[in-house]
Amino acid sequence: MDRIEQYRIFVLVAELGSFIQAARLMKLPRATVSAAVQQLEANAGTRLLNRTTRKVSLTADGRQLLVRARQVLLDVDEIDQLFQNSQEQVTGRLDIDVPSRIARRMIIPALPDFLRRYPQLQLGLRSTDRAIDLVQDGVDCVIRFGTPQISSLVMKPLGQVRLINCASPAYLAEFGVPEHPDDLRDGHVCIGYMTTAGANEACWEYGERTLALPCRLVVNNAESYIAACCAGLGLIQVPLFDVQHLLDSGALEAVMDSYRPAPMTVSALYPDRRQSSRRLGVFIEWFATLLGPSLER
Repeated sequence: MDRIEQYRIFVLVAELGSFIQAARLMKLPRATVSAAVQQLEANAGTRLLNRTTRKVSLTADGRQLLVRARQVLLDVDEIDQLFQNSQEQVTGRLDIDVPSRIARRMIIPALPDFLRRYPQLQLGLRSTDRAIDLVQDGVDCVIRFGTPQISSLVMKPLGQVRLINCASPAYLAEFGVPEHPDDLRDGHVCIGYMTTAGANEACWEYGERTLALPCRLVVNNAESYIAACCAGLGLIQVPLFDVQHLLDSGALEAVMDSYRPAPMTVSALYPDRRQSSRRLGVFIEWFATLLGPSLER
């Protein structure tokens, strides 16, 4: 067995945390999978995996090799695809991280068609709203809203989404319907959004201006942010496409439409060394098309 195949086996065992599952997925005998990892450890002169009867976990050396092995496999796959232009030749694994509501409401419902179009592509879809280390976490690309402060990544803007102000009918019945930002000073509260540890967003934006508002609740993901608004806990500013169904049903109401925040940029971010990945390119192109109807014109 060549070294590249050993790397493939090692990466799969590390990702699944199981020799048995890796062997089943690769349709190989468990002994072959175990021998491949043992040979890698012998060549490296160090233990890469901790084995117990319950689980398999990476050692510190194993974590370092996992990052490098993933890149080696990515490069090999890209070389294999260099002169292949048909859709069927988009192969290998692509790991993407997107905001939780984008995954649930936009990407997952459309995935059957995408995966039928590229039947040899395996997609790893993670759903977080926090900043992550793409290299350490083994992620090829993240989709993020706003202006990320990560200069080491390539940022590909995909467009801008409209933001609106909204609240629940119960909140408006209790606090009144604001018509102007000045009205917000009269007892209104917003729901805060925690983007990173200790960083709380409790500023109300309208155009290029901001207004500090009190908040009784601070959350750290979009699902909780919208759910808290539906529960009457405060005002929020949110992409229109994310709450259109709630506005249609009456669960939320738009307010101060003439004083909306500026549109928010949506971007794909990825390490520069993966810029030429064909599978990354087809995903970004597909997602941009999927996002199109929600963008400002």
